[in-house]
Amino acid sequence: MTILEETGERVQEKIGRDYDVLVVEKAVIGLFFTAVKLSNGVGGICYTPAKEIPAAVCCPSSAGRIFNPEKLNGMPVSEALSGLSSDEPIKTALSIAVLNALSTLCRQKGLAGDYKVLIRTDAQDAVPMPKEKSVAVVGAFVPTLQALKARGGTWWVIEKNPETLLPEEMPHYVPADQSSGIIGQADILVITGVTLINHTLEGILSAARPDADIAVMGPTAGGLPEPLFNRGVRVVGGVEVTHPDKLLEIVSLGGSGYHFLDRYADRIVTVKHPV
Repeated sequence: MTILEETGERVQEKIGRDYDVLVVEKAVIGLFFTAVKLSNGVGGICYTPAKEIPAAVCCPSSAGRIFNPEKLNGMPVSEALSGLSSDEPIKTALSIAVLNALSTLCRQKGLAGDYKVLIRTDAQDAVPMPKEKSVAVVGAFVPTLQALKARGGTWWVIEKNPETLLPEEMPHYVPADQSSGIIGQADILVITGVTLINHTLEGILSAARPDADIAVMGPTAGGLPEPLFNRGVRVVGGVEVTHPDKLLEIVSLGGSGYHFLDRYADRIVTVKHPV
């Protein structure tokens, strides 16, 4: 079972009978983020993987692989989660947004697990990166790259799209298809939540050293963290939507995290308790 599928089962078990009556009240697929509001007023968000849509230049060829837009608003959450294992990135992103909303509901109801939860905290602050430790960043995660450039030492950035990197970051660049050896060397791994959308996170975690300090970060990583903790992750940094209506409006108008973080959504960090 994948991380997303396991998380989906967990939210269903924790929410219980209320799960069967919840529907997607409104969904928005924006330029940078995909967001939903459920019928109980809880919101969820996920990165919009625009660059990973193989048929983005031809809408008819991808139309049959996404959720029917005419049926999305009002869709039962059980059906909306059916895209968690989809190969269609937009379908998976919508399902993750719903999953993150359901995970927020679990936290609001006190149904979350036994781990430390920090609200309005940057996940970067929960990952110490002493200079003597090697760090691999999977995805061009800007706050981590800024910290590493200031720190120095040994570090790599693994990225599918090198054009997202600055010139001073390129000496540390590793192509994604050549990353397994680097991942296995790193003392610390910082992984973008976008790896959940393209279904690469399981492979990354399996390549990591057993003693590596691993964090998964980004608005996409807002689900219940136990499936990640069970696979060696220590820190999960996501987002909890606080004002769904306003956030969906911002997202629909092409807004990014700069427009909604700390205003209409809080940063949330969950940290695994030491064994």
